[in-house]
Amino acid sequence: MPQKPSEHSPINIAILSRAPVPGQTKTRLIPALGPAGAAELHRRLLHKTVRTALAADIGPVTLWCTPDTTHPEFAACQQYGPLRLRSQVEGDLGQRMLATIASPTLIIGTDCPLLSVETLAQAATALRDQDAVLIPAADGGYVLIGLRQPNPAVFTNIAWGSASVLDSTRQRLQQAGYSWAELPTLWDVDQPADLARLAITHPELLNPP
Repeated sequence: MPQKPSEHSPINIAILSRAPVPGQTKTRLIPALGPAGAAELHRRLLHKTVRTALAADIGPVTLWCTPDTTHPEFAACQQYGPLRLRSQVEGDLGQRMLATIASPTLIIGTDCPLLSVETLAQAATALRDQDAVLIPAADGGYVLIGLRQPNPAVFTNIAWGSASVLDSTRQRLQQAGYSWAELPTLWDVDQPADLARLAITHPELLNPP
């Protein structure tokens, strides 16, 4: 079984993000926001996520970038604190997430504005007690997964982007003999329908001052 971290040992945070290029990111929001508007929302979510991860102060933060680290918005995120930039590996989402884990790591994207400093701290605490931690997403996926060490089986044969991701991941964890914790369900900003609640919870992301 994965070795249990000590009570105050650092927990890495890996953030996976696309470059905020119009027409290439947040494509499902383009009908509502247009290519430039969807990319701009992604840019704001990216910056918010990096700020939150650094403020959580639970361990090193790495921004895993695609297609590479050269987009200026990735470098701009380094203004918030010690942030390492790395290029994502080739492969499906599971392979890209697996590559971020070398020691106890929380993996997140940039689509969940409700991820807070407190939530990340809770996830880190859970990972010190359990082999894994999950924060379910309302659409049947998850907004965070944490593992103490890499295990390809956890990310194998998953229908990424489907409503079965969370249940399939639970099965993989169970098959691996892992213990895990689940924190309360959150929601992502993926579809035009998500913009209405985003306007209520985080209006500054849609209409910054």
